[in-house]
Amino acid sequence: MTQLSPTPVPSPPPSAVAHCRDVTRRHSQTFYLGSRFFPAQERAAVWAVYAACRTGDDLVDERTGAAAEEGLAEWWTRIQAAFRGQPAAHPGDVALAWAAARWPIPLSAFEELHQGLQMDLRGQVYRDMDDLTLYCRRVAGVVGFMIAPISGYRGGERTLHCALMLGQAMQLTNILRDVGEDLERGRVYLPETLLREYGVTRAALEAGQVTPEYRALMEHLSAQARAWYAEGRAGIPCLNGSARLAVQAAARSYEGILDDLARADFDNFRRRAHVSGTRKLLLLPRAWWELRGALAYKL
Repeated sequence: MTQLSPTPVPSPPPSAVAHCRDVTRRHSQTFYLGSRFFPAQERAAVWAVYAACRTGDDLVDERTGAAAEEGLAEWWTRIQAAFRGQPAAHPGDVALAWAAARWPIPLSAFEELHQGLQMDLRGQVYRDMDDLTLYCRRVAGVVGFMIAPISGYRGGERTLHCALMLGQAMQLTNILRDVGEDLERGRVYLPETLLREYGVTRAALEAGQVTPEYRALMEHLSAQARAWYAEGRAGIPCLNGSARLAVQAAARSYEGILDDLARADFDNFRRRAHVSGTRKLLLLPRAWWELRGALAYKL
């Protein structure tokens, strides 16, 4: 399947692009690094998508109760308006309306994101891995459905499935990195069935105890994230042009968070696993070489 050429649409105001760029750079250095490899117009669209998603995520993280519910409802109304070509005056809305008019970004992906953010507002209990997988799909996996039309791709549904897997892997990475921070918000994303299987109690989590059992649980979930990364990377050669390196670099840098978490003996209560800027740059040649090999294999 070959994607159609983007619809000619006047470029958004530079101030709108700059706003989305700054939101992306401020909140995710890893995503921002990958975005720099897109051509200028596609890069601006990727920033617009990220900024829109980030706005919704911040609403459920920074507000509580009725204020969070009202804010999320307003956000969803603004997203729909932007897709109708009737954005609010906010620069992020203007940029998203431009991106949605120029590329076939599916509104259904934002609808799933909205459902995922509602899971956070409801205080969703994650009984098993299926529950957690659904959450990862909704709040991050579907971002792959938003980015793929911007980059252009071949391979149809198989490529979109790979994009979904990459997004899910990144979200599971976030969850493993942020166990301590999420506990402070009263959230536990670790599935109850796995907590019981590995003998990890809620009390031990709240006490910040990095026990052998807890490390085993973290290793299990890290392995799941890495499996999703591996499945997702298989679709990267099907993206168009420089988007391949953009996504490969972002995925490799994000997976590096799991490496840092393992080096810290899975203590995600007292420290936040990360990949330094220098380390991200050092990962670029590896990302390029892996991609070159994958492309050669495809050919």
